[in-house]
Amino acid sequence: MWGEDGAVSSPQVEQICAQPKPLRRQPTQRRSARRVEKMLDACAELLDEIGYESLSTTRIAGRAGVAIGSVYQFFPDKRAITQELTRRNVEQFVSRVGRRFMEEDYAGWWEAVDAIIDEYVDMHRTVPGFKSLHFGDAVDLNLLDSDSDNNAVIAGRLRGLLLSEYGLADSHELDVAVLVAVEAGDAVLKLAFRHDPDGSPEIVDAAKQLVRGFLARQLKSWTPQAG
Repeated sequence: MWGEDGAVSSPQVEQICAQPKPLRRQPTQRRSARRVEKMLDACAELLDEIGYESLSTTRIAGRAGVAIGSVYQFFPDKRAITQELTRRNVEQFVSRVGRRFMEEDYAGWWEAVDAIIDEYVDMHRTVPGFKSLHFGDAVDLNLLDSDSDNNAVIAGRLRGLLLSEYGLADSHELDVAVLVAVEAGDAVLKLAFRHDPDGSPEIVDAAKQLVRGFLARQLKSWTPQAG
């Protein structure tokens, strides 16, 4: 399930990583790679400050301190930059969850789900651009994968965790249960941050209870006690 660097290793992850990236060309030199990272950082900052509608390649170039030609050397438009930022967010999220799973022991899948939600909340609080972009849904529901919406991609990764780490049986019911849990949890977590920039603790806790309770009922597993 986990690779050497702590990242998730599953068919869903490998499929997304294998898909063509939105860059026009891959940076081959360290200097070029740093320039691309500066563009992504600038995009993230601007998303938080002015939103996607007001975002432009010119503004990204100015904030990153690069020529507009450098932007177009790697990206055709602002959507491509945002798509690459989304991929970076997902990779960071998966890597953080992977490291946490390497370092901590969990009594069962419900504690693992709590840990995943905790990482989502922490990224929302600390990672520039994440609160504006999430996993791309603020821009395009199919930003990660042209054939699946973004939450379906995330659900696939959670599904892989439940199958590999906790021995749950592979089934259509599991697919549906995990997808619904991700959609419901995502909606409630967005509510937690709607009026509180740090996320309402009560609503974050409610999201955990909702996801654990729903999955426990659908998977006919033991429902952990609250608290």
